[in-house]
Amino acid sequence: MKSFEVPVHYRSTLVTAIKQKRKAADKMKKDFSPTILEIGSLHVILARHFGFCYGVENAIEIAFRAVDENPGKRIFLLSEMIHNPGVNADLQALGVKFIMDTKGNLLMDWDELTADDIVIIPAFGTTLEMEKRLRDKGIEPSKYETTCPFVEKVWNRAEKIGTEGYTIVVHGKPKHEETRATFSHSEAHTPTVVVKDIAQTQHLAKFITGELPAEQFYTDFEGQYSQGFDVQKDFARIGVVNQTTMLASETQGIADYLKHVMIRHYQLSADNISERFADTRDTLCYATNDNQSAVQGLLETEADLAIVIGGYNSSNTSHLVELCEEKLPTYFIKDEHCLESPTSVHHFNLHTHREKQTENYLPSNRPLKVMITSGASCPDALVERVIERLSEITGNESALETITGNWTAIS
Repeated sequence: MKSFEVPVHYRSTLVTAIKQKRKAADKMKKDFSPTILEIGSLHVILARHFGFCYGVENAIEIAFRAVDENPGKRIFLLSEMIHNPGVNADLQALGVKFIMDTKGNLLMDWDELTADDIVIIPAFGTTLEMEKRLRDKGIEPSKYETTCPFVEKVWNRAEKIGTEGYTIVVHGKPKHEETRATFSHSEAHTPTVVVKDIAQTQHLAKFITGELPAEQFYTDFEGQYSQGFDVQKDFARIGVVNQTTMLASETQGIADYLKHVMIRHYQLSADNISERFADTRDTLCYATNDNQSAVQGLLETEADLAIVIGGYNSSNTSHLVELCEEKLPTYFIKDEHCLESPTSVHHFNLHTHREKQTENYLPSNRPLKVMITSGASCPDALVERVIERLSEITGNESALETITGNWTAIS
């Protein structure tokens, strides 16, 4: 796989050594068992896969290159390049400005843009409408486009089955930048509707079968269907694609559920399923699959708590949190500073969508066993700093120095 030029301060000597050794021993990536670091009385149980993925490194390389190649020019990011506050802050420190927030709200007057400006398209991609707006300004969006290749793969899959006469059902978060972009590219070729979860999918199925009146669909799915969507005919043939960072099991559950709805409603046999349901397979990216599988492997080991590191608006990171929460106390943090002391942690609550403070989060038993993983937009250096901070607050700094020396010596 291609290697990218990303700022050295995103790299970690310790984490790189661990990843290289694991990769050499498991080139086919079939072993999802964690790496256990025995740091004195602290045992860190590190996921097999975590951190920067191909698409994120590609985006970072392009964005920093855009800054280097355009001295003296105004440089804008259409919105957050990736959902990592540190990386976005680094770009802002270099003078890069945001045009929109993550929900698509303008942060500046659109008329301020000129043809001389540089605009970087984020890794999530953007809508066809936004591409046209930029071109109308004389700005070519593809010049510094960081759209992840795996997102583009979903667009291509949607276009292919759309041109074959299937309506596209997108499993994604309706307001997420990637889902908005995928919806735009899909609806250019075929009727498209977004479902956010299995519950909404089950509700959608009642319009497919006619259990609910067609006119109700336009209220219940407001803002989630393409212009001109016709409930009476557009659900006759469907195919499922997804936002690449969704939970794999949920996407598979949605596809299986809708497939069986179509089989029952149209009385299909095994030989003619494709007449009504497109075999799109899973459109999650490899990193999402690997990271989620690694968390499943992580959870097979005993631990006292889990720490998941990443941006609080990161979709792929939030699903790692959900998986961990099913088994043990889990703390979703953005950086090492969230570990304020041995007794206090500042973290994000996925259910209330608010930051909160939790006291006495570290149990007193020793060795203390802590699971750690991170999202695909989290630098390895940040994971190392969290390990350093845990070692510090548990009195294991010297033990960490020994562990680091041992790993880097054999890398």
